[in-house]
Amino acid sequence: MKYQPGDDIIVLHTNEEGKVIEIIGNKMLLVEVRGVRFPVYTDQVDFPYFKRFTSRQNTSFKKPAKKYIDDIPKEKKQAQQTTREEGVWLSFLPKFTTDEFGDEVVELFKLYLLNKNTIGYTFQYSQGFFGKEEFELKGEILMRQDFYLHDIPFSDFNDNPFFSFAFSLITPEKNKADYYETSIRLKPKQLFQRMEEMKEKNEPSIHFKLFDVYPEKSIEEEIALTPNILKKNKIYQAEKIREHLEPARSVIDLHIEKLANDWQHLSNFEILTLQLKEFEKWYELALAHHLPSFTVIHGVGSGKLRDEIHDILKTKREVKTFINQYHPKFGYGATEIYFQY
Repeated sequence: MKYQPGDDIIVLHTNEEGKVIEIIGNKMLLVEVRGVRFPVYTDQVDFPYFKRFTSRQNTSFKKPAKKYIDDIPKEKKQAQQTTREEGVWLSFLPKFTTDEFGDEVVELFKLYLLNKNTIGYTFQYSQGFFGKEEFELKGEILMRQDFYLHDIPFSDFNDNPFFSFAFSLITPEKNKADYYETSIRLKPKQLFQRMEEMKEKNEPSIHFKLFDVYPEKSIEEEIALTPNILKKNKIYQAEKIREHLEPARSVIDLHIEKLANDWQHLSNFEILTLQLKEFEKWYELALAHHLPSFTVIHGVGSGKLRDEIHDILKTKREVKTFINQYHPKFGYGATEIYFQY
């Protein structure tokens, strides 16, 4: 039986809310509504949180019949509330169905991205199971908007799903980070606990916060040590800057096991992002130290990392040439980069 004594219910016929007092049988309950107790069949009642959710949603479409033009303080108060930054969330909205025993069970979850901030974002979303990516999506979500992502069958949540996001600003700001990454990993036990909390609080869906406020740019990001910047700050400053830099490497290995100890739980998207971030770091250090060449070991694999690096190198003015050919030490799994200053 899906109902227990103490549960909040709504009587479908009268649309009144009450509580379950006693379980009379498989198909009948004793409920109390406004101090009056009476028996009802289980198919005559339902949990009230879906009604409350739809009621809240529908109020936004009602005409403000009882608002007057002189009600200025309330208008100002509402305007202040809408400017609050309430974060960006991932929402799971359950869709129920009836099983062969007549009980309501969750058939699937509809996933939504909720932007409760006053700024818009572009995002890259990937989702999968057991570390293997199965679904990818790119899009934009405007301020105070929701974005439907996709559906996931309830049974699939036994396969340790992950949900990864890479955000950036629709309108870039100088003091804000170029991008922000975050991810959520769910175990079946976690989901069941959140579902119980959802029922106890009479909420229509489960929410996971991705971030509160889009982050500021870090000091490392602000100081991009490229040849152009060194020229702008004059040559004599370059030597001074290099004194405080981490030593450069002429060869860098980007195999994920070299970069992270607990990489097994990472998605393909997270692994690639980590590898490219590491490449950019050592590439910039090679330039700052005026290395004549730089070798990056990317492995053979599917060629995704190699192709991403080659695409980056094609846009760099300081790259004279780069070669991916057989090397006695690295085979075909490395690219040699030669600079021009």
